[in-house]
Amino acid sequence: MQIPHEVQARPDTGLYNAKLGIWLFLASEVMLFGGLFSAFIFLRLGADDGYWPHGLLNVPIGTFNTAILILSSVTVIRAWVALKMRRYAEYKKWMGLTIICGAAFLIIKLTLEWPPKFAHFGAILRKDKMAEYEKHLGNEHMKAKGLAPRNEISGHLEAVEFTFAGTDIAGVKIYADKKGCMVEDAPAHGEHAAPAAGHAAKADHGKLYKFESKTHGAGFWPSVAEGLERIKGVKLVAFEVKPDPVNEDPLNEENEKPHFWPKKPNHDAAPILIKAEDVHHWSAFVPKHSTYLSTYFMITGLHGAHVLGGVLVFCFLWGPGARLYKKNPEHLANRVEVAGLFWHFVDLVWIFVFPLFYLL
Repeated sequence: MQIPHEVQARPDTGLYNAKLGIWLFLASEVMLFGGLFSAFIFLRLGADDGYWPHGLLNVPIGTFNTAILILSSVTVIRAWVALKMRRYAEYKKWMGLTIICGAAFLIIKLTLEWPPKFAHFGAILRKDKMAEYEKHLGNEHMKAKGLAPRNEISGHLEAVEFTFAGTDIAGVKIYADKKGCMVEDAPAHGEHAAPAAGHAAKADHGKLYKFESKTHGAGFWPSVAEGLERIKGVKLVAFEVKPDPVNEDPLNEENEKPHFWPKKPNHDAAPILIKAEDVHHWSAFVPKHSTYLSTYFMITGLHGAHVLGGVLVFCFLWGPGARLYKKNPEHLANRVEVAGLFWHFVDLVWIFVFPLFYLL
């Protein structure tokens, strides 16, 4: 039985069934992303001074992905036009290019953009301890210029100092070996010079140890330090961080500004020792790190899921679904048009994501 208006449009509305359905679906999508963008804006407006980062994301990567999505919107239209003109070979070419663009967007997101954030360390300092790290925050300089204060020291996690309240540290050393790290006695410096008089002694938590990569200067992901902290008897005492440029030289105005090309860290910079008791919270640049990153991963992750869904539909229409062309080419053209409308919406969402997260 043929369903009415499955291929041919209704004379009163000018819409066939699938096109009406996709517009109703996109209306619900507008409400979904509209709510998320509104939440993002209100959270940003309500954030305390200095607690909403700017210039954190890689603008060249975001710009390149924007160009890819815009190009894919053009190629999917060309694929639909080719079907309407009954040029099957051109349809296959343009639809194939659309699939490549969508896949490239996801690959770049999952290999070049997200993983570096999982490897980056950030420590939000307690408000009453920020003065002790003025050398790396430069808040007096920021205050004189009428700018929001800095509250975070970020960079590459080089090592962790910890104490162990137990009789056998072999389990910690096994964990370190699995992670390509090692455990050794912490060197004497500052108040950690001796357990009898230092921070470790006050904690009554035993001898001070240092957890670091077996490859000098290689460092490790913050998730490795989180795993270390979960081991019974371990208490983190301090972090050694190879700082980002803004914390290495906070008085340099070039380090204050968001840059189109990210500033590379100085690998010869001396590590910063951050006491664990001075830290409000710490983590990699993952959702739990800050409100900004939680909204970033929520919205870009949901958008990425939409991109993946669109690519899978296009793969079907390019492959098995393309057999419909021999039976009813107009029906296939309608399916491509509906999928294209969804794809244009996905691209439109990114046009809002890019300036909100990457540029402002």
